[in-house]
Amino acid sequence: LNVTEEKFVLDTLAGCAEYKSMLDVVVNAFYVQDGRYCPISERNLYLVICYLATFQLEDIGLQHFSRIVKSLDTAKMQKFLRFFFNDLYLNTWIKDEWSHFYDSVYVKENWIDPLLRWQPKVQQLIEKLTDKLSNHTTTVKTSRVTQPKEFNLTVPKPRAILLPPPAPLPVPAKRQPVPPSIYKPPKERKQLEEIKTKNIQKAKVSITSLTCVCKGGPFFLNNLPMQGRILTGTEIDPFLPQYLEVVWKSVLTQYFQEFTKQPQDPIDNIPIKLNTAAILREGALYQRKLEEELKRIQNLQQGAGDPSEFLEWQKQMRGKDLEEQLAEIECRRLQGKLSHEEAVLARQNVIQENKKKADLLREEKAELMHLYAEKRLQEQKEMKELVEQVTEGHKNVKQVKAKIQEYKQQIVQQVCEESEELLRQALEEEEEKNRKRYELIQQIRAIESIPSIKHKFVDLTETGGHGLFGEMSIVELRERLALLKEAQKAAEEEKRDQIIHEKQAKEQLLLDKLDQISQFRAELGRAAALKQEEKKKSQSGERPMKDERILNLQKKIVEKTMERKKQEGLL
Repeated sequence: LNVTEEKFVLDTLAGCAEYKSMLDVVVNAFYVQDGRYCPISERNLYLVICYLATFQLEDIGLQHFSRIVKSLDTAKMQKFLRFFFNDLYLNTWIKDEWSHFYDSVYVKENWIDPLLRWQPKVQQLIEKLTDKLSNHTTTVKTSRVTQPKEFNLTVPKPRAILLPPPAPLPVPAKRQPVPPSIYKPPKERKQLEEIKTKNIQKAKVSITSLTCVCKGGPFFLNNLPMQGRILTGTEIDPFLPQYLEVVWKSVLTQYFQEFTKQPQDPIDNIPIKLNTAAILREGALYQRKLEEELKRIQNLQQGAGDPSEFLEWQKQMRGKDLEEQLAEIECRRLQGKLSHEEAVLARQNVIQENKKKADLLREEKAELMHLYAEKRLQEQKEMKELVEQVTEGHKNVKQVKAKIQEYKQQIVQQVCEESEELLRQALEEEEEKNRKRYELIQQIRAIESIPSIKHKFVDLTETGGHGLFGEMSIVELRERLALLKEAQKAAEEEKRDQIIHEKQAKEQLLLDKLDQISQFRAELGRAAALKQEEKKKSQSGERPMKDERILNLQKKIVEKTMERKKQEGLL
């Protein structure tokens, strides 16, 4: 490159490094919106174009800028320039993002306004690129597809079958067929359904007989003597007293109870096989009931009081607890509301602090830029001084080279002498090592030439002599193993006997439980039968009373009707 081109390249590189944060904003947004399918390796290309369009377009001119753009890929440049020189983007988010790094007035005057002035001319360049893209026909190169070839392998010869013939497959034993009773419903369910249908039919018959009796009875509304008009079965004379309707309802309920309480066929006792868990569960239930009854009787004997006061106190305490819980919930709600308000205030304070911090950062950045400019000037001055010193030093180069040559020769001579001395010492040490090694080999060969006893007699009754605590001979080890086996067999026999005894005890416990359950069931059955008989006796005793009450009411009704008729005649 010549001097001007080199200066242009260096200035561009330095500018891209200095304004990298601003350029990254535009390029990152381009990759998110329009450049989603552009490779990331071309990022530096877009950074350079963005820098030239923003900072160097006034200096290099539109002609030079268009020549740079046309030398690159047309589609990529057309897409990026159309994105960057968009009026809406420049006036909105690009300006706001650049204002985070520099003052907004400075950004608008020095960068945004010049870009908007150049926008019409750049738009003409974008239209030229678009026309070039529309007229350009791309030729797609067809890549040659690799055709796979088979390997030229030798075909192995078929081997002779020398294996014995396979053994015949074993014929499985014929299994018994599934019994047909599995697919049939149980008899108990069928019996229960038949009993259910019989009860339903009996209920229907009783209801029909009840309706017939009620319609023909003496208390049916159509049979009552009425004066002045004929009433239907559903109408009621308004001059009748109110208690007549009550009497009518009580009579109907009495007839209904008499006809519905028909003796039903007793359900056959269906045998149910109980397993161990069911027996223990039912036995525990009866045992628990027995203990509760004993405890209740014992408390009554000891003079247990009425728990109503305790229940009232418990109700009051629960009400107080509920009120406290509601008050606590209300407090939590108010606390949540208060914390929400505090969070809103804290957020507003944080926003104000962030604004203050941003202002301070801008001021610090301006000061740092000023210091950086002063530092660059100082470095340039130092570089100039260093260049002057280097030019003065070039004058005395020959004298310095001669001195350096003599000094190097002296160093080489000293190194040669020292290396010869070290080499001589190394040779002497190596000879001494070889002599000692030779003597050691001679001693080893002399020791190996002495004959040794190869056979060793083993005594099984003696110990190894290693000095361990649990050391024993092989004979003692065998005896101890035999004793351990005998002890293990004895333990197994004892455990087997214990399991048998536990099993017998469990069976006896189940039998006791079954006896206890049968006794309880028998007692409960007798108690239910007695209760049923008492109930029947009480019902039979009450019926004549009810009948007498009905007759009395009927007499009173007749008397009242007669009085009413007399009054009507007098009127």
